[in-house]
Amino acid sequence: MNEEQKALSGILFCPGDQELRKIKLRAHNLNSDYNKTYEDETEKRNEIIKKLVGEIGEGGFMQGPIYFHYGIHTKIGKKFFANFNLTIQDDSNVIIGDNCNFGPNVTIVTPIHPMLPDERNLMLDKDGNRVRFCYAKPVTIGNNCWLGANVVVCSGVTIGDDCVIGAGSVVVKDIPPRTFAAGNPCKVIREITEQDSMKYKPEILADNSVIE
Repeated sequence: MNEEQKALSGILFCPGDQELRKIKLRAHNLNSDYNKTYEDETEKRNEIIKKLVGEIGEGGFMQGPIYFHYGIHTKIGKKFFANFNLTIQDDSNVIIGDNCNFGPNVTIVTPIHPMLPDERNLMLDKDGNRVRFCYAKPVTIGNNCWLGANVVVCSGVTIGDDCVIGAGSVVVKDIPPRTFAAGNPCKVIREITEQDSMKYKPEILADNSVIE
């Protein structure tokens, strides 16, 4: 099992491994290429994104700048929107469903470092070499989710379909579908119901209407 396979399997791996560093360098350079483009250079941006991430559906838009750590470990569904400063540290797999919207400064992290400082600095591999290790757990975000500004999604978390995560939340545990959750640590506030429809907020709806 190589170091990338170890990372994706949730066991200790060496982030300084030469093959992993090549993957990260490629991703970081593609990040830089994307971040140097103008917003209306749609074709150029799409070409870069297709090289950068493992999979992406149609109709997406990332405001930029963007920061993917590996890129190839991230799969994104259709009609994805990300505002400024999207950061995805995808040492393990990151799956984002269809029709998801992210506010500014959303961060998704999958790696975890040992708690004890000595173990965080160095451990021994199977051959007795002194190596710096970490491990990672995947993140899954369902369809039709809205993540507010400055949300951080931590390793191992699953966010269900149709969720809204309030601005500034740090998500450390799974969030069930169709709920509004917020806080640090992020907790479910309530279910999202029909009563949340804009048709019950005429002062905001003004002369517009919802699609029945």
